[in-house]
Amino acid sequence: MAKNDEKAPKSKAYDASSITVLEGLEPVRKRPGMYIGTTGPDGLHHLIWEVFDNSRDEAMGNYADQIEVALLPGGYVRVADNGRGIPTGIHPKTKVSALETIMTTLHAGGKFGGEGSGYKVSGGLHGVGASVVNALSEHTQVVVFGGMQDGGIHTQEYKIGKPLGKTKKIGTTKAHGTVVTFKPDVEIFKDGINWNWDKIVGHLRQQAYLVKGVHISVLDARESTFAAFTESQFIRSEIDVPSMSFYFEGGLKSLVAFNNKHQTPVHKNIFYVDREVDNVMVEVSLQYVDDITPRITAFANNTYNSEGGTHITGFKTALTRTLNTYGRNANLIKEKEENFTGDDVLEGITAVVSVKLPEIQFEGQTKAKLGSVEAQGATATVFGEAFAAFLEENPDDAKAIVNKVILALKARKAAKAAKDSVLRKGALEGMTLPGKLADCQTKSAAESELFIVEGDSAGGSSKQGRDRRTQAILPLRGKILNVERARIDRMLASAEIRALVIAMGTAIGDVFDIGKLRYHKIILATDADVDGAHIRTLLLTLLYRHFRPIIEGGFVYIAQPPLYKITKGKTVRYAYSDNEKEKTLKDLGAAATDIVEIDAGEEAAPEEAETEEAAKKAKGGKVNVQRYKGLGEMNPGELWETTMDPERRVLKQVHVEDGEAADRIFDILMGTDVASRKSFIQSNAKLANLDV
Repeated sequence: MAKNDEKAPKSKAYDASSITVLEGLEPVRKRPGMYIGTTGPDGLHHLIWEVFDNSRDEAMGNYADQIEVALLPGGYVRVADNGRGIPTGIHPKTKVSALETIMTTLHAGGKFGGEGSGYKVSGGLHGVGASVVNALSEHTQVVVFGGMQDGGIHTQEYKIGKPLGKTKKIGTTKAHGTVVTFKPDVEIFKDGINWNWDKIVGHLRQQAYLVKGVHISVLDARESTFAAFTESQFIRSEIDVPSMSFYFEGGLKSLVAFNNKHQTPVHKNIFYVDREVDNVMVEVSLQYVDDITPRITAFANNTYNSEGGTHITGFKTALTRTLNTYGRNANLIKEKEENFTGDDVLEGITAVVSVKLPEIQFEGQTKAKLGSVEAQGATATVFGEAFAAFLEENPDDAKAIVNKVILALKARKAAKAAKDSVLRKGALEGMTLPGKLADCQTKSAAESELFIVEGDSAGGSSKQGRDRRTQAILPLRGKILNVERARIDRMLASAEIRALVIAMGTAIGDVFDIGKLRYHKIILATDADVDGAHIRTLLLTLLYRHFRPIIEGGFVYIAQPPLYKITKGKTVRYAYSDNEKEKTLKDLGAAATDIVEIDAGEEAAPEEAETEEAAKKAKGGKVNVQRYKGLGEMNPGELWETTMDPERRVLKQVHVEDGEAADRIFDILMGTDVASRKSFIQSNAKLANLDV
């Protein structure tokens, strides 16, 4: 690995002439979503990923071994590496510096042209990363430490993608690398420049697993007095701020161990292979755990592929074939028994699949899915051969894995029989929808809303207070089954879960069809107390584990009923938090002696007064504060007014920002690892909003 005081491998082709120009930069600000996916929080953080990826590509080529990401005051982000440094010589075609060409021209970079380019393998596809970040930033500065070039320190600044001056030399150095500092443009990111520390740390930790031997540091200097710009290459030794550093020699094997730290492994040894075939580097690691949920993470050229792609297809094909072959040869699968299916072999697996190839094809700039055909065959070959050898060399592990898959096969058949029985029974009895469901009149899913409420009392109020044309009510009795470790057959034995599944209309398991979803708003309306929060968590676990496309489609919401009804004379206000209650009381001019706290359903008693005038004055000054603890305590009018009326209600939409993090949280909170759950609760207790 390259260090500032050591000479890194030379790349003869990596100079100004290796930067290829394809087209201009103008479309980026007009259609930013085409390049970063969205202008919301995900797109904002994508700017960091794009700049970081350039530094990471230097590390992948063994030209860098240190990368630093720092959040600075004023919304700035600074990304530094000790790679070769962006070339600063004059580009033969553009007649300006190669640095300016890269930063201001779309499709300009050192990642085109195969052997004649600056990179053998790169996460970048279109060469748009640096220029897109520049175009979407109100201010950018690049400092190049040219210890591997002309020994100079060069810099250039930009405003919304346009240079503020020419590239200039500001000093000399023996260090080498690039420092990019940028501030996203609030005109593009209208929600504000709000960096999520946990999201950034999680992404960079993941990248450290993927590039063995690279040191990655992340600093939170947002509250410091540190200047945004400095001639220093790395700042972590200059300021004392919250920081984290990552360095892993184990690669994907370490990542699988990390992902499984709250799980119970089925076998001891973690499988791992790292080999190249047909110019495609394949790295795979896996371990089965005592769970029913598969967790497969995919990367191509170190870019996370949330939708998988050809490498995952090759992996799954080889996994199924290899386990069937071994199971038959070892006589673990009896002659008359059927072969394992793809679903059987995936149950309880934790796997990471990473491929690296020179000419890469993604489906879209956000790189969610790999499209390179050659990755499928290479992954199947490398993984299939290595996994077969692993099973032969580790018979105890192999037997444990095959027995795990046999259990999955038996459970699949039992679950299918139970599911078919439930559906068949419903059809025979004509009970297409559960009797407890008060359905809406419209048949348009886009207009329809399903309120899932807690208990018969809330069900009665909400049925009376709803808009019958568009709003359906499904009351659930008590706490539903925790499905984190439950199979479909056990789930469908629960009347409450069965009612919900039939009401939604999508079916479940291998016949799930989101196109048959009967309501485009599924609203969880539980009570504002600890039991209500628990029921809501159980429902979210069910939806996340078995109906995740419904969450990903943006169809799940959480109702926000008020905690207080505040009345002064004819003035009625609702407060949704203690802070809002205090603000409302202040706005109403209520003194402490004026406030009367009453339970839901009670009427405030009139004050006694010696004269009619005194009585009027007392009545006008009194403020009644009614505390709600459940939806059932509201009358139908109040429930409609506060929680169900589309014009006035508050809903929180449920979505998944980080699937892996969500998996871990569900594992901890809803799984069987009591120690991990206790530790999590103790660590996060101060963040909880409890009703006591």
